Amino acid sequence: MTPAPDESTLSASIWAPLRTGPFRAVWLAALASNIGSWMQTVGAQWLLVGVPHAALYVSLVQTADMLPNLLLGMVGGTLADIFDRRRLLIAVESMLAVTCAALAALTLAHRMSPELLLIFTFLMGLGSVPEAPAFQAIVPDLVPRGQIPAASALSSVNVNLARAIGPAIAGIVIVRSSVGALFVTNTLTFVLFAVVIAAWRAPKRAAAGYREPFGAALRAGSNYVRYAPVVRRVMLRAALFLVPGSIIWALLPLIASERLGLGAGGYGVLLAAFGAGAIGGAFVLAPLRERWTANAIVVAGSAVFAAALVATALVRNELIVLLALLPAGVAWVGLLSGFNASLQLFLPEWVRARGLAIYQIVFYGAQALGALLWGAVANGFGLVPTFLAAAAVMLVGAGTIRLWPLIDTRGMDRSRAVHWEEPVVALTGDALGGPVVVHTTFTVAPEHEAQFLRAMRRVRLSRLRTGAIQWGLFRDAEHPHRFVELFLVATWEEHLQQHGERQTGADRRFDEEAKSFSDPPPKTTHYIGAEVGR
Repeated sequence: MTPAPDESTLSASIWAPLRTGPFRAVWLAALASNIGSWMQTVGAQWLLVGVPHAALYVSLVQTADMLPNLLLGMVGGTLADIFDRRRLLIAVESMLAVTCAALAALTLAHRMSPELLLIFTFLMGLGSVPEAPAFQAIVPDLVPRGQIPAASALSSVNVNLARAIGPAIAGIVIVRSSVGALFVTNTLTFVLFAVVIAAWRAPKRAAAGYREPFGAALRAGSNYVRYAPVVRRVMLRAALFLVPGSIIWALLPLIASERLGLGAGGYGVLLAAFGAGAIGGAFVLAPLRERWTANAIVVAGSAVFAAALVATALVRNELIVLLALLPAGVAWVGLLSGFNASLQLFLPEWVRARGLAIYQIVFYGAQALGALLWGAVANGFGLVPTFLAAAAVMLVGAGTIRLWPLIDTRGMDRSRAVHWEEPVVALTGDALGGPVVVHTTFTVAPEHEAQFLRAMRRVRLSRLRTGAIQWGLFRDAEHPHRFVELFLVATWEEHLQQHGERQTGADRRFDEEAKSFSDPPPKTTHYIGAEVGR
């Protein structure tokens, strides 16, 4: 299988990525896997509804599933960037199939305690640590760049279609068979997904023959996010939405059983209503994004979700709660698919999985901690006050949009750019092993100094994103119009990656803007660390 044709030849509609064979096959396999996962979630939560302290135990299912991503998400993203993503996904899906098969066997044998169920849920959550960033990072290999927003929306449709179908099927299976049967089904979906990924032939990555050491790759990914204001802002907005929004997944089973008097089938219908709203949201929001800003969508979506939480808490009529969950689903997919697409478009290929992994840490961590928080509050104060408190937190978060808005990236060039001349050095072999100091001298006229310093603020972030571990700008005390930029890179190999792999068009523009204020043109020198002994 090969990537799709150039983006100019395809429609920009939400359905365009499905015209591409590789994306279509992976999308359908992911749908089957997501259906199985939602069936398992319903089964796991329903096993705990009748136990003592049910509110806490039921909410801990979500916490156990998502906590591994909070603790180890960056490790998974690093693995997905330095190893072959296809092979990694096959290995992970195989491991998940074995784990789920053991869970199914113990459940069918009536050997499953609440504590053991949470342990298995945690183990399966470990599988999603490398799975989620690796899967999201291959999307640009499946479709043209211009279709990435549509592919992201279809991924949200996938998850929410599974949310609509899976719980409903789960309710029927629980009534007619058992929870163990749900776990068997989920095992088979992991096997199917592994087979489809194995059949896909990924395009060769444009590697430079250099594999980053794990520790250096972990540091580079963390630094990229740390010094990328666009990425940090997306993650902040996601967290402000997800912490209060997590109450739906944590405590909806108890709303179904305690407030509405529903069984497993009724709970499945509630989740199906939310999923149906999310599916519709992928289509409703497409035209809205052409007229509304991303920040306006965040505010509107948060307000809609908060209103749905209030209705879910106060109304004891099943039909009205179902109707309230429909727009909540629209808001959920509208915000989260937008956040995800923004990151996929912004992150360069060399660090994409690591950046998405940190987003997954926020995504899962906010929901895991939120579920634990709302479960503890509900255990002490009851369901209704807890849902009302979550709605209030949601509205307060939306109110911070003027303080922390999403950053517009439409004018940023995210293509790879090789604009630095390859450094010419006389040293060879072990002499190049030490840390590298890059020294650049600028001569700036007084009337251009303020503009130059503003430009260098952007250059600083660019250097630190792409490999520098220290950076500084200094004024020559003897020649006040002369400035010296110094930055430190851990190894010569990593500095070569800065030259050939890590720069984007936006980084080139920042660099060229700063250089334009220097007369004569700036001069760069490289210094390699020398071993002097003790």
